[in-house]
Amino acid sequence: MEPELDSEYIAAGLVRFVYKHYIILGPESQWAAEASECAAEQDGFWFYKDKLFANLAGENRGSFTRPKLEALARESGLDVPAFKKCLDSGKYAAKVEADSQEARAAGYRGTPTLVIGDQVVQGLPSVTQLRQAIGAQLQKSGK
Repeated sequence: MEPELDSEYIAAGLVRFVYKHYIILGPESQWAAEASECAAEQDGFWFYKDKLFANLAGENRGSFTRPKLEALARESGLDVPAFKKCLDSGKYAAKVEADSQEARAAGYRGTPTLVIGDQVVQGLPSVTQLRQAIGAQLQKSGK
């Protein structure tokens, strides 16, 4: 979310932002999602996720090989040995798959997909569109 929306809605306690993985680009997406969860163990999820998206070169084109995921961890200031141990364990594979199954079951077809109350927004909306959707949902809920 844009910083102004974060402070306006999330920090104010009006909106809860939940990130879920949706693997649609193949094995490298799975590895990157698991790596982001390992980064989360070190409170580095958001920064690491931004690094992943900034380095995406296309579907299974080598953007998220193991050495590149580790390099991004290093660039993100993470404890790389702890990150590698986490990634080696595969402990987040089931969580990532469960998130993806949930998205498929809901009928989502791509990313990003935002669910704002009872409204599903596919694609990347503008800040204005997000503000309108959030405002409509807050009005429905009486906030």
